[in-house]
Amino acid sequence: MDKDKKLTRLGILVCLGGLAILCIAFTFFYYSKPLYQAESGSLRKMGTVAHITVIAADKQTAQRCLDAAIKQIDTIENLFSYFKPDSEISAINQHAADSPVRVSPQVYQLIKKSIQFSKLTSGAFDITVGPLVDLWHNAGDANTPPTDEQLQSARALVGCDKLILDDANSTVRFAVSGMRLDLGGIAKGYGIDTAIEAIKNNGALGGIVVIGGDLRCFGTPPHNNKHWLIGLQNPNLDSPNQTILTLKLNDTAVTTSGDYRRFATINGRHFSHIVNPLTGRSAQGLASDTIITPLAADADAISTAVNVLGPEKGLALIKTLPHTEAILISPAPAYKLSKTPGIDLLIN
Repeated sequence: MDKDKKLTRLGILVCLGGLAILCIAFTFFYYSKPLYQAESGSLRKMGTVAHITVIAADKQTAQRCLDAAIKQIDTIENLFSYFKPDSEISAINQHAADSPVRVSPQVYQLIKKSIQFSKLTSGAFDITVGPLVDLWHNAGDANTPPTDEQLQSARALVGCDKLILDDANSTVRFAVSGMRLDLGGIAKGYGIDTAIEAIKNNGALGGIVVIGGDLRCFGTPPHNNKHWLIGLQNPNLDSPNQTILTLKLNDTAVTTSGDYRRFATINGRHFSHIVNPLTGRSAQGLASDTIITPLAADADAISTAVNVLGPEKGLALIKTLPHTEAILISPAPAYKLSKTPGIDLLIN
């Protein structure tokens, strides 16, 4: 191969969905100084499918970055998992009603950030939603929707105002017995952010980290590609894996929340996995919403809140947030698409 003609170009197409993201990398050209691409393949991380792509000046650097990203995601999962009995979140859920629980700086700061998002969204995003999540999970197993009395009892345990934090000692305590934290609406995004920083710190020139419906990309794709190309998946299950539109992005995060990949069917009715902390019921206002903002943790929390708020209140919230754009799709059968003005500049 003529070394003066060796060009490399990377193109990424990512189809966003609640659980499924499709990453396809293309290498077509040759460049005088080759870049190397390391791929993780499909990984099972944080309860869903993950994929990582790293671009670096050499193979050794690319692999080092990839390994660092995977290690970081594993660390975050071990800290924040709702289901692992030895995670710090599980320790809080088991003991915080009895006494303050000391946690690591990462966990404490993300809890504080989550409380800020709860206030910003007037409670549409709330990490104390655990009792309601458990109630709906059990309802799905029993194929019987929760009763009004059950919803009322669970809602009485929900609310960030019932969290008692001690900044001096980094401790968390519950004001009410029976409370449970569930950071599923922000921890994946936070894991992506920390993985991206690990990739950058290890010398990558560009990369993308995808976990479920969340992703963050950085670095201009090499040579002929000017942008990362992100495909938005159609939430209509009659058209699986169809891309509605493709976004051209650089150095940003994207999260899609919806009811078309993760849901429960109870007595023949479709219920989203996203629970409205304000009503206790399954969120019903949107088939999907896609949020674009610099940090994946922010996009994750905002996307969850917008799905709860619905199209009108959701767009009103987005308009108050700097550097944030959104695409909202109404429920079946209309699947009407609404978007913020800045989206038009991002469509490929």
